[in-house]
Amino acid sequence: MRTYAANLRRTFEASPAGGGAIERQRNGYRLVADPDRVDLFRFELERNAGREALVSGDLDGARQLLERAAARWQGPMLAGIPLGPVLTSRTVAAEEERLLTVELLADVQLRSARDDLAIPLLRGVVARHPLREPAYLLLMRALFERGDNAEALVAYDEIRTRLVTELGVGPGNNLQDLRRSIVASVSHARGVGPGRSVAVTAGVQGGATPGETGRTSPVDHLPRAVTDFVGREEMVSRLLAETRRVERRVPAVHIIDGMAGSGKTTLAVHLARRLSDRYPDAALFLDLGGHGEKHRVEPAGALVTLLRQLGVPAHQVPVEIDDRKELWRRELGHRRSVLVLDNAASSEQILPLLPTEPSTVVLVTSRRRLTHPDVGLSQTLPVLTSQESVDLLALSVGRDRVEAEPEAAAEVVRRCGHLPLAIRLAGARLAHRRGWRLADLAEQMAEATVVLRHLADEESTVTGVFATSYEPLPESTKRVFRFLGLYPGSRFGPPAVAALTGLTVAEARAALDDLVDRNLVEDLDSTRYRLHDLMRQYSIELCTSTDSAGDRRTGLAHLFDFVVEMALRVARTLEPDDDMGLRVTRLPYARPELVEQMGEPTIDWLETERTDLVTVVLSALDAGFHEHSWRLARALWRFCYIRGYFEDIIVTHRHALAAAEASGDVDAMALMNNYLASAYVRTGDNREALDHLNRAVTIARESRDVLSTARYSANLAAVYWWSGNLTEAVAVGFECLRDYKGYGNVRVPMVLPNLGIALTSLGRYEEALRIHRLHLAWARTHSYEFHTLNALSHIGAVRVRMGDLPQAIRILLASLALRERTGHRYAEAEARNDLGIAYRGLGRLVEAQQEHETARKLSIGSGERHVEAAALNELGRTLLAQGRGVEAAEMHEEALRLATRIAHPYEQGRALAGLAEHSAGVDPAEARRYWERALVIFRRMGVPERFDAERRLAGLVGVEADDHHTRASDAAKR
Repeated sequence: MRTYAANLRRTFEASPAGGGAIERQRNGYRLVADPDRVDLFRFELERNAGREALVSGDLDGARQLLERAAARWQGPMLAGIPLGPVLTSRTVAAEEERLLTVELLADVQLRSARDDLAIPLLRGVVARHPLREPAYLLLMRALFERGDNAEALVAYDEIRTRLVTELGVGPGNNLQDLRRSIVASVSHARGVGPGRSVAVTAGVQGGATPGETGRTSPVDHLPRAVTDFVGREEMVSRLLAETRRVERRVPAVHIIDGMAGSGKTTLAVHLARRLSDRYPDAALFLDLGGHGEKHRVEPAGALVTLLRQLGVPAHQVPVEIDDRKELWRRELGHRRSVLVLDNAASSEQILPLLPTEPSTVVLVTSRRRLTHPDVGLSQTLPVLTSQESVDLLALSVGRDRVEAEPEAAAEVVRRCGHLPLAIRLAGARLAHRRGWRLADLAEQMAEATVVLRHLADEESTVTGVFATSYEPLPESTKRVFRFLGLYPGSRFGPPAVAALTGLTVAEARAALDDLVDRNLVEDLDSTRYRLHDLMRQYSIELCTSTDSAGDRRTGLAHLFDFVVEMALRVARTLEPDDDMGLRVTRLPYARPELVEQMGEPTIDWLETERTDLVTVVLSALDAGFHEHSWRLARALWRFCYIRGYFEDIIVTHRHALAAAEASGDVDAMALMNNYLASAYVRTGDNREALDHLNRAVTIARESRDVLSTARYSANLAAVYWWSGNLTEAVAVGFECLRDYKGYGNVRVPMVLPNLGIALTSLGRYEEALRIHRLHLAWARTHSYEFHTLNALSHIGAVRVRMGDLPQAIRILLASLALRERTGHRYAEAEARNDLGIAYRGLGRLVEAQQEHETARKLSIGSGERHVEAAALNELGRTLLAQGRGVEAAEMHEEALRLATRIAHPYEQGRALAGLAEHSAGVDPAEARRYWERALVIFRRMGVPERFDAERRLAGLVGVEADDHHTRASDAAKR
């Protein structure tokens, strides 16, 4: 111990003022230090003096003392030192005193009418301590006193949500009282009388407006509102007044157009926040990508995103766009919502997204003037006035600096073209350089080249403004900014940027943070970033002019390597024993650490990145990275298939097919044709499905790829079955089985389930049972749970049709239990529909109805329209057995419409037969016509239902079935 003390004493004595700092005292040592030299002691002295000054009424003195006290904190106390229990408690107590001091300083600023200084202090506190109620109380008060009632209520909503979510308690009385005062102020300002209440999202537990919607938790997908919103009073007032005028009769739709950078999105978000008290249930935001063809969001995709924002699960989003529109409008009808559609390309893009009920306000922004009569008149947003521009600059750099150099301030905003985006960028640079004068920046901007680039009639950009933020960057950060323009998607994270630029993840994150600080990149959630549209264009122009084509191509190659590797890792968790390993082997990847830092691959990552991954497939093709394009498309297939994103499969695989053809990779061409067929058949386009599958089979045969030929032929059997060509399906199936060696010793004969289904439809039950048992035996031998549950479902379906109902129920329930345990929900709808048939056969009609309805819901969610048609037909039969003939007929009519639309003849015939049964006791002539139409279909397919149809026809008219065969054939010819 003495040795340590001696060394410590020598260390102190080496410092000019450190002599005598270590003193020996009895059996120990003591550190002797002047309290004036210890920052914590100085902090406590200044804090106490500031409190005394405040008590005495000296606001200026209190503010100066408290500012000095708060400024002594440069970071966490005793950072980097291992702390025991005593020092830990001391630092916790000191940190609490520091927070109290900051809050006291903010209170003094508010008393001095300096809310512009108080708000940044308080935002810093609540950002680091999101559960601190006193800071939120002061922040709400500051915002309220500044007149920003909407932001004050948003602050209340933030603390309420966090308290309820993390602690299970509500806000304290002080917060609630202040909120009520704000609401009362808003109500008074808008003339809300006793009979008309104002609903505020932040103040309603669970988010429902009492007596109106009864909905649960409100949703908020709006971007964070800017704190420096200025001007636009006339337009804001006009739009709010127009909303109030029409909101009880029709949805209020406001179109805001203007040049790029004029603040359209900022205004729309500001308006949405202002309207949130009247429309508290949902605040939705969607960037429609109207600035370019590649990133444009089509209405079908937009509806998926908006429904997901409302909380609709992916598997419940319909496949057909008309069904999506119906669900979207129905969901909006239950809520009072505000919707921002940003960056619209055309009226046609937004028309399918517009609501029909007067419970929603829609705010649309566009760089183009939209003139369609159904969307209303467009409001053109001008640039800021000179005074508004100066006021905006003052919020960034401080009112005192602007008042000291008014002419320079006017010159700066003039050089910015009075564009809000450009003014904020210029102000941010000045705010970080306190030693600069406004005249210094005005002089630099006068020397820089300001270029207005017209992207369309009313679009422009100010490159010179962006250059003033770009030039001060370190060279390494400049390169990151330039390469960000190459990123194909809309959002990027540090690992992707690291892959693109060759940096480590830590270096990429540091560069992004620097770019965020300079307002060149927007931080979305600390893990995802994005470039503003104009910044992206500026970045691309810089990269094209600065970096060589070889460097750009290398960066893209590394990025595509990273994305494909990530997607493949997730894909292997979804289909570990499928052809991923054989057909989509990993490319040589030099930077596995980037993928490792992303953590365990999950399907949620694919869901979050889905839109950008689709864009990457297209961009890889455009950039000539053909192998990356088709590999990524294949990696995404299973995820898109089980989630029902069939449009994504079609888009990605069509481009991937073009990539495979461009590279001359015949195996990839066959693969892409095969998976394109899977999406076409699920969307009811059997002709396209057959075309692509036949191409896949032909390519595989010409390549003498026996395994692929067998696999694609097996899929061909499935499409034949869906198309009603059962004889061809069986023939193809048996042909595949005869060449069993093509599957190898450990590969499952994929034709077995498809062949068994076709045999079942033909009434060849014993053969079908043998085929499905063979499938089950293979699955059990190889411990493949997915195929086990699939084979059980098919065996149960055969047993149902053979009349062995108790046995069928046991098998089907075992299949469903295995699905529940493993999470494989594929074909669950079919199993439940068959279970309902078995229950009906035993007279358990209520249970049967429940299973059919569940099957229908599941099939809609998975996009399996042929299963939905089957469920509708079986539900109709069950309702008829319950004596509910009218409802049964409605189900069969709906099944007939659906089966006709997707060209599924088997369910068409069954729907006609169901309608014939319903009509038999009402209109025998109508019933006969239905039976004749059904019989034509059943005979052409060769299914056993033809015998029942012939018998029913014979019973209706009292003639031999052969005569009716002739009449039915004549009807078919006509």
